Amino acid sequence: MAGEKKENYEEVAQFTLDSEACEKLLNAQSECTFIWRMRDGWPIGVIMSYVWRNGKAWMTASSQRPRIAAVRRDDRVSMVVSSAGTSLPPQTMTIRGRCKLYTDEETKRWFCPDLARTLIPGDPARQVRFIEMLDSPRRVVMCVTPEKVISFDSRKMRWRGGA
Repeated sequence: MAGEKKENYEEVAQFTLDSEACEKLLNAQSECTFIWRMRDGWPIGVIMSYVWRNGKAWMTASSQRPRIAAVRRDDRVSMVVSSAGTSLPPQTMTIRGRCKLYTDEETKRWFCPDLARTLIPGDPARQVRFIEMLDSPRRVVMCVTPEKVISFDSRKMRWRGGA
């Protein structure tokens, strides 16, 4: 319509999640894309399950995985989380942070049951089998501490008259 100012939806930086919505998304989701840098400098990522606890993302892998060697070389990583598969509206977060590796039994003792409860809610028998599967000699627990967050909340775009 003549005289109306058209919104610029190419710039979405204004449509961010507030801290409460970020926390809700990170607790509702259990899957992320974990991204690291290979020795040749190329970024690469895999889908991983995670647990969000105390402002950090916790994951696990076997120590012979390339991502573990890469994190030992350079602890700078990213992870991407979306609301896909949850009851939340379309939302995304990209977390840039540092990844610390743990191999101690104390960390595994709380993390493995937490991951099992997150991935297999309401089925204690399957949780026990999953925990037993994770009990392997090369098991490493990975912890990403966020340093920067980029988020998107589709509801804010809709409120402004977008899609």
